[in-house]
Amino acid sequence: MPLRVLHLPVNLAGTGWSNVRALRRKGVDAKLLVFRPQRWRPHEHDVSLDIPRGAGLLHRQAKQWRALVRWLPRTDVFHFYFGHTLVPKAAMVPIMRATRKKSLMHFLGDDIRGKSPEELAYGRRFDRQVVGSYAATRWVPDATVVPPGLDLDEYRPVPPVERERPLVVHAPSHLEKKGTRHVVEACAQLPVELDVVHGVPNAEARERYRRADIVVDQLHYLWHGVFTIESMALGKPVVTHLDEEAVRLTEEAFGVAVPIVRATPDSLVDVLRPLVESFEERKRLGEAGRTYVERVHDIDEIADRFVEIYDSL
Repeated sequence: MPLRVLHLPVNLAGTGWSNVRALRRKGVDAKLLVFRPQRWRPHEHDVSLDIPRGAGLLHRQAKQWRALVRWLPRTDVFHFYFGHTLVPKAAMVPIMRATRKKSLMHFLGDDIRGKSPEELAYGRRFDRQVVGSYAATRWVPDATVVPPGLDLDEYRPVPPVERERPLVVHAPSHLEKKGTRHVVEACAQLPVELDVVHGVPNAEARERYRRADIVVDQLHYLWHGVFTIESMALGKPVVTHLDEEAVRLTEEAFGVAVPIVRATPDSLVDVLRPLVESFEERKRLGEAGRTYVERVHDIDEIADRFVEIYDSL
């Protein structure tokens, strides 16, 4: 019988759905259960509890406990995301131990960023903790690093175009947190066009990414998000804020340079200017970015890593 793994209960940035599809290709019986479909990815799940936002506690708990009764005997490994479990942790963890089920808590960023060790101590109650970058080990030092994966067959590189006013694309999930104001101000000082992609379905967003000449991700966090990975997979040069130590650890772990241009709100104009002025530099960084994601973020390689983790539990 294949290993039965249930991923739950959210699908932020499509991470859970990408993982279960790749795991199924590896022969794992993997499924994604969500509390509710993600707004811009409404079909990316196997099971949805369809719990409305703002639903009362009793309504939520009734659906979640019924789901636990159904899926507990059908699951060998529970792969949780974003600090959530199917029912409250105070019950979920003892139930898994009593039934000898294995578990993994997979943190995605905002669930740990800036939190104290005491606030994140619950993570040690699971059999393994996973984070997506070495920057995140600042908050969960004993976590295993598994970068987010992409199905690279869905991201064919787009040949760069030489034009007088390059198109800068910025796609913030949260305008303030990602530093959108600074991106707008910087682009106003340069001979560029700016497309801020916000609040649109994933298919439309990806099509707008394809048209970019330069991509700016975020300016406040220690590491990039899935948007940067998608952009590099499309062959786009990317500018974002990165922690230098995390860059060093990533390069050591994967044996490849991180070809991302680092910037802060104060340096953004100066960092963007060489890219705006040089088509060849944009082309070079775009090609390097594609090579990097093939090495570090190929979803099939990521699935192999998760299979190793499951087998080790």
